[in-house]
This record gives sequence, C-alpha cells and structure tokens, in this order.
Amino acid sequence: MSPQPSHLKVMLAGVMSLILTLGIARFSYTPLLPIMQTQTGLGDADGGWLATFNYIGYMCGALIAASVSDLKIKDTLYRIGLILALTTTVGMALSENMWLWGSMRFFAGLSSAAGLLIGSGLILNWLIRHNHRMELGIHFSGIGLGIVLSAIAVNLMATHFSWDQQWLILTAIGLFLIIPAWRWLPQPDNNPFTTSGVRMEDKPPQRNWLILLFASYFCAGFGYVISATFLVVIVESEPALQGYGELAWLTVGLAATPACFLWDRIARLTGELKALLLAFALQMVGIILPVFDASLTVVIVSAALYGATFIGIVSLMLTMMGKFYPTKPAKPMGKLTLSYGVAQIAAPALAGTLAETSGTYNQSLYLAAGIMAIGMLLLLILIVHGKQNLVQLAKQKPNRS
Repeated sequence: MSPQPSHLKVMLAGVMSLILTLGIARFSYTPLLPIMQTQTGLGDADGGWLATFNYIGYMCGALIAASVSDLKIKDTLYRIGLILALTTTVGMALSENMWLWGSMRFFAGLSSAAGLLIGSGLILNWLIRHNHRMELGIHFSGIGLGIVLSAIAVNLMATHFSWDQQWLILTAIGLFLIIPAWRWLPQPDNNPFTTSGVRMEDKPPQRNWLILLFASYFCAGFGYVISATFLVVIVESEPALQGYGELAWLTVGLAATPACFLWDRIARLTGELKALLLAFALQMVGIILPVFDASLTVVIVSAALYGATFIGIVSLMLTMMGKFYPTKPAKPMGKLTLSYGVAQIAAPALAGTLAETSGTYNQSLYLAAGIMAIGMLLLLILIVHGKQNLVQLAKQKPNRS
C-alpha cells in the first residue's frame, strides 16, 4: 500500500490544478482579449460570444460534476480536465477561425469545471476523511495565483510576441503545472469512514433554503462574469488608462490570492451567510465604481475589491455545500454551480452587444451591480429564515490536525 501524501502536497496539487485550468486555460483570455482584438480584428460582440462559449463549456462541466457520484470516475474526469486545459490553450494559437476559437473556449470551460468543481470536491473529501479542517482557502488561492500568472505573463510578452505566440508560451508554462497537479492528488477512497473511524454522513438543508441559495449564486455569477471577461477591455477603452489594463488584471489576482484565507476567518466569526452578504456588498461597490470615476486610482480599488470578493463568494459557497454533503461534495458543488453558470452564459454576450451598440460598458456595469443587490436581498432572507442550517453546519467541527 502506497503511503498517503502529505497535507501540503495535496493542497498544492489543488493549487496547481486551478492555476492551470483557470489561470491559464480560462483567465488568460481576459488580458489577451484586447491584444487579439488589435491584431486579429476581433470585435466586442465576438469577444463576448467567445466568453459565452467558455461559460457554456463550464456549465456542461458542472452538469457532469452534478451527475456523477462515484469518486473514482470523478478522479478520471479531473485528470482529463488537466489534459484539456493544455490542449485548448495551444489550440487558441492555431488559427483565427471563430469556430475553432469557440470550440477551444468551450472545452477550456470543461477543463475549468474539472479543476474548480471536481478537484475541489476531491480535495474536500480528502480533508474530511483525514480529519483536517473543512476549509479550502489554500486550495482556492490557486485562482488568484492563476490570474497573477496570466497578468504578468501577458504583460511581459505583449511587446515581444504576437497573440498566437503568447498562447503557445502559456501552454509551455502549463506543462510544468500539470506534473504536481497530476501526481500529488491521491486516488480517492470510497470508504464511508474517516481515518479516525467516524462515519461520514450527508446532512442536506431544506429544499426551499437551497433554492434561495442557488438563486443568490446566480446573481453572483452575473456580477462576477462582466468584470472577469471585460475588465481589461474596459480599462483600455479609457484614453487616459490605455496601457494599464494588465495592471488592473494583476491587481485582481493579487487581491484574490490571500482573500480566501481572510474569508475563511470571517466565516468562522460570523457564519458563512453573513460573510457572503459582506462579500456581495463589497463586490457590488467594486463593480460600479468605474462608472462614476474612471481614474487609475479608482479603477485599481475597483479591481482589488472585485478580486478579493469574487473568490471569497466562490470559496464560501462551494465549501458550504461540501459541508452538507461530505461523502460526495463535488456533486452538490456542481449543482450549485449550474446556477452560477447560467448567468455566465447570458451575461458576456449581452454585455458585449450593449457595449458595441452604446460605445460604453456602463450599462452592463449598472446591470451587474443591480443583480448583485438582488443577491444580497436573497442572502438576507436566508440569514433570517435559515438559522437551523447554520446550527447544523456549526455542529460539524472536525478535529484539526
């Protein structure tokens, strides 16, 4: 019997998988979009549609995650996702054909779901099984690190390499990331008991409570995706800010990287729902700030608020769902993400079309902030009427190794 990997190696496997499947395969598109627009003639609407293809793929991946219970199959899907991340990144460099790009963005979305949902579920199951604290802050820091990597890489390459050469270089970086992401995540164990002999049992919340949670996450997905897709383009569209798009995107990643640890600790003090309410409020402020003041200082503050909050919302939501279903956390995580994914399909194409017809992204930012406000209202309802579920979560306190 092979020895169990260390806690650090398992968490680093998750971090590296997120840098690969999200930072490179998914988020590199954001800083590369204005470069592709300049060098290939890609329009705002087409850029939005490519993002939509990516989110359709992500949603299909969430459907797969939500429909598969067997941990062994999930492990296989996770590893397929790592390979897809590399394949789709190199595929973006092969042509200027919209259909090829759309296909690559779709399968990149599938790989993102494998890293974010299936990988997170496998790691949370491993943490519970081995009596570690049920928190994924270290794991989700890989999203912020991935954004930082994509921002720095594109900024360093911008003046030396063409758009397609940059995709190829990103693929080469991914080849180094896939090794620990593949080797350090252990094969899952279907045994229903933890290593200390405690039986793992699912404790699902009430159906109406879950429906409201899903609806609030839909709102978060809408607010998240506008900035995730168009932040760099929005910054570069301001004459006084041209050349600062990559800095704004780098700020998002720098703010996101440590934020998961902070939100874990806020949630310990206030509970997950109140922490989520705060994150929603701060993200709404971050979204709307550039509408009123497009100075560099305000844009950087906006990017920092966005980075620090979207990652917290994702981390808190997915971890909370995993706590309710410790035997198969990836399945409910996938179901929850479907609501997030529906918003991500509709929003980018809508935002790109609005920008192309009006000449500004302000309308899209107003809309995103308004949807986030609705999400806050839903969270308030959950806080008022969902105390029994919070008590249920509080009782689930594993031993800390």
